[in-house]
Amino acid sequence: MLLILLAYAGGALTIVSPCILPVLPFVFARADRPFVRSGLPLLAGMAATFAAVATLAAVGGGWAVQANHYGRLAAIALLAVFGVTLLFPSLSERLTRPLVDLGNRLSQSADHRAEAGGSSVMASLLLGVATGLLWAPCAGPVLGLILTGAALQGASAGTTLLLLAYAAGAATSLALALLVGGRVFAAMKRSLGVGEWIRRGLGVAVLVACLVIALGLDTGFLARVSAASTASAEQALLDRFHPMRPQQVATRSANPAMTTPAASPAATAPLPDEGAMPSLSGAVAWLNSPPLTPEALRGHVVLVDFWTFSCVNCLRSLPYVRAWADTYRDRGLVVIGVHAPEFAFEKSIPNVRAAVADLHITYPVAIDNDYAIWRGFNNQYWPADYLIDANGRIRAHHFGEGDYDETERQIQQLLPASGHAGAAAGLVTVQASGVEAAADMQDALSPETYIGYDRAQNFVSPGGSVNDASHAYRNGAAQLNQWSLAGDWTIGAEHAVLDSKDGTITYRFHARDLNLVLGPRADGGAVRFVVTIDGRPPGESHGTDVAADGNGVVKTERLYQLVRQRGDVSDRTFEIRFLDPGVQAYSFTFG
Repeated sequence: MLLILLAYAGGALTIVSPCILPVLPFVFARADRPFVRSGLPLLAGMAATFAAVATLAAVGGGWAVQANHYGRLAAIALLAVFGVTLLFPSLSERLTRPLVDLGNRLSQSADHRAEAGGSSVMASLLLGVATGLLWAPCAGPVLGLILTGAALQGASAGTTLLLLAYAAGAATSLALALLVGGRVFAAMKRSLGVGEWIRRGLGVAVLVACLVIALGLDTGFLARVSAASTASAEQALLDRFHPMRPQQVATRSANPAMTTPAASPAATAPLPDEGAMPSLSGAVAWLNSPPLTPEALRGHVVLVDFWTFSCVNCLRSLPYVRAWADTYRDRGLVVIGVHAPEFAFEKSIPNVRAAVADLHITYPVAIDNDYAIWRGFNNQYWPADYLIDANGRIRAHHFGEGDYDETERQIQQLLPASGHAGAAAGLVTVQASGVEAAADMQDALSPETYIGYDRAQNFVSPGGSVNDASHAYRNGAAQLNQWSLAGDWTIGAEHAVLDSKDGTITYRFHARDLNLVLGPRADGGAVRFVVTIDGRPPGESHGTDVAADGNGVVKTERLYQLVRQRGDVSDRTFEIRFLDPGVQAYSFTFG
C-alpha cells in the first residue's frame, strides 16, 4: 500500500514536470466543455493507455518497444488531424470523409452529440487514448523505480497496479487544473469574444506539440529547458520510502577474498551440487550465437560469466575467460558471457556489440538488460562465474577477480564426464596488458567512487552537490580518496555532465592505476581532455587512453585507463580538464 501511495504522489507531481508539457495542449483544448462528459473520459483514457503501454515496457520485450513506437506515430497523426480541425474548421470540411470522421469527431462531435442529446464520452475517451500514447515515454525517479524494479524482480500484476496509481496521480492533478482552468477559459471566451482565435491558437499549440513529439524533443529539449523539475521532490519520496536502489543489489568486487564467503573445495575433491542450471530465455539478444538453452547445452561443461563492459574487475578477469573458451572449446567447454548492465549506456545493444568486438570476445554473449538471467542465478556480483556440468547441474561458482587456477582445475575436473577429449594437464598462460592487466591490490588503497549523486561519496567541492541542475563548482581541499568538481556541471543520479568547456575533476588517490568511466557528448561528439598528476603531465605514468603529455579524447562510452604509475606508488593528486563541453562522467576505479 505504501508503494502505491508513493506512486500516486509521484504521478501527481508530473503536473509541474517537463514530461507533461507535450500533452497539456490536448488536455486544455477541451477545457471549456463539461468535465464529467469530456475532461474526465479524456483523462481516464490517457491514464489507462499510459499504464498499459508502460506495463509493456516493464515486460521489456523488444516487440513492446516497437509497438509503443508505432503507437506514438499513430497518435501523432491522429492528434495532428485534431489540431488541423481546430485551426482550420473550413478546411476540415473539405477533407475526405474518413479524415473528417477521425479528426473532427474527436475535436467537435462531443459538443454536437451533447446538443443532440447524445454522448460525447466516447470521443473524449478516444482522444485520451491517443494522448496517453504520447505521454507514455514520460519518466521520473518514481516511474524509473517502478520500471527498474519490474526489470529486476519481474513484471507482474503489482507492476500494473503501481503504474495505474502513478497515472491516476497525474490525472488527478490535471483534472484539478482542468476544472480551474476551464472556468477561466470559458470566462475569457464570453467576455472577450475571441473564441475563434482561442480555438485557432489551440490548434497551433496542438500542431506544434505534435511536431515537437515527432522530432523527439519532448523527452530531450523540454526536459533541459524547463525550469520546473520534480526530480528532487520525487527523489526525496524515494529516499524516505524506498531507500534501496535496484542497482545497489549488485556490487563489484575489487578484492576476491572479500566476496567469497567460504574457502573453495580442493580441486581434487568432489564438487558440490548447487542445483539445476536456470533458464537463459530472458536475454533480449544474443551475440556470436543463436539463443542457447540448458537443454541444448546438455553433454557440455558450461561456464556462465556475468560481466559488463565498463567494469574494470570484469575486464581484468576477461583474459582468463577468453583463454578457457579457446583452450577447452574442443574438449567440451561452452563459455557464455551474460552481459548485465550497470549504467544506462551499457543497455545499448550496439554499444555491447562494439565492446564485444573490441575485446575480442568470440564466445556466445547473452544481453541480459532485464536482469532475467541474473535473477535466475540469484547473482549479486560483477564478475561472477558459475560452472555447470554435462548434466546441467551447477557445481561451482566464484565471485570477483582471482583464483583463476582453481576455477580452471574445476573445469578440468568436470570435462571428462562430458565425453569429449581429455583436458590439458597444465594451466593456461595469460599475458594481459593495458586495462586487462592484473591489479596491484597491495597498493590499491582507493575505492571505487561514483560521481552520480545516487552513490557518490567523499565529494568535497564547497557547498556540496546541487542535484539535477547546472551549477558552478569549485575545487575543494582534498584529502586521500576525496574528489571535487570545478566548472559548470549538472550532477545526475548516475553521472555528471559538463555544461561548459574547461571543467575539471580532481581526485586524491593511492593506487597504481586510475580508471574513469566516461562518455562523449549526448549527440556523440568527441570531447578532448588533458590529464595531470600533481600538476604535471603524467609522462611514463600515463594510462593506455592518455598520451605522455596528458592529452586524450573521449569518443565512446566506456572505461578509460588514465593513469598507470611506474615505480613506487604514493598518494597523488589526479586532475582531468575537459577542453570541450558535454562529457559524461560516471565512476572512478583503481587497481
